[in-house]
Amino acid sequence: MDFNNIFAEYPYLTTIIWVIVIAVVAAILERLITRWLRKFIKRTEMPPEVGNGLVLTARLLILVGAIVALLDVGGVPSDILVSFSALGGAAVGFASTRTVGNFIAGIYLLVTRPFHVGDYVRIDGIEGIVKEITINYAKILTPDENVISISTQRILDKEFVNYRFRGEDSDLYCIGLDLTFDHSLSTEKLEKVLNSVIERYTEKLPRKPEYKLKKLTRLERNYTVYIYVKQPQDIFSIRPQMLKEITEAWEKAKAQNQ
Repeated sequence: MDFNNIFAEYPYLTTIIWVIVIAVVAAILERLITRWLRKFIKRTEMPPEVGNGLVLTARLLILVGAIVALLDVGGVPSDILVSFSALGGAAVGFASTRTVGNFIAGIYLLVTRPFHVGDYVRIDGIEGIVKEITINYAKILTPDENVISISTQRILDKEFVNYRFRGEDSDLYCIGLDLTFDHSLSTEKLEKVLNSVIERYTEKLPRKPEYKLKKLTRLERNYTVYIYVKQPQDIFSIRPQMLKEITEAWEKAKAQNQ
């Protein structure tokens, strides 16, 4: 059988064969690369949104490459191929923005180190102890014992607070307990209540708690009690306990004042 004569008689066969070859190679590449990426994502415990972004980016790259190859086989002019490649590159870049952004943000956090593993922080309203920091995310243990993963890009986009007292060289953490009282007690009696509770913690904590009047209105007074601890996990138990004791002492003082 003379294949040269067959191809000469049916020139479209060459195109069909190339289309089949390109499709098969693209399918094999997609399967192998996707499988490898999923193993990598599972091994590194990457957040779902970042992992899905990587897989999508890889698939788009393979798809764009296959389409460009098919257009070339079909005899499409080179200037159209260049335009399509640029369009495909833009689409891939848009799809991978989140992944690249997380990577860059992760590098920045690891270099600047605004907080460390073990620090007590608040990130975009999420408060707790930093359990792990990677290129892609930080794990936060919250007071209700849940572990929340926050992407590094989200950390840089949002306001975050490190409660380490006076910089990274300190061995204390300072957390504020915000309190609101009405005017049923005079300032003198109210602060006497606060002092009585604080005295109970003078020996328990590495530094005596302090309080400040932060806001005064016609209807209420806002105080912040500052609690100092060496172990961030102590915040989980001491803050609610102190809140309970202050509330009970205040209610008792109000009842006696009537």
